[in-house]
Amino acid sequence: MEPTEPTQPTDATTTTRALLAAFLRSLRHPVALAYLALVAAVWVGVAADLLFVTHEDASLSGVWAFLVTAPTSLVFAALPSPFIWLGLPVGAAVQGAALGAAARHAAPLVRGGFRRAHQ
Repeated sequence: MEPTEPTQPTDATTTTRALLAAFLRSLRHPVALAYLALVAAVWVGVAADLLFVTHEDASLSGVWAFLVTAPTSLVFAALPSPFIWLGLPVGAAVQGAALGAAARHAAPLVRGGFRRAHQ
């Protein structure tokens, strides 16, 4: 048998790994973590309302779970019933990563002013 050479990662693999690393780095930003904590608090409040509070009418507290993760979670609202609930964690992750990335890229502007950041 001939010895096999180790395979080099393809450009698609490298790009995928880089995007995943950037996504996770954005989720670890303090702004993203604060947003995710807010989302978790809203979900706990919604769960408590649905489980422990009796209402004479229907409660609209479940709407808040979708509103705090909008607009991403609202895309899933058009899907069939089981997939609607997938929109909540996906929406929270996408919105959190977007907030973390925006905060990371805006930090030099806030710290050093616009002129120093773009020289």
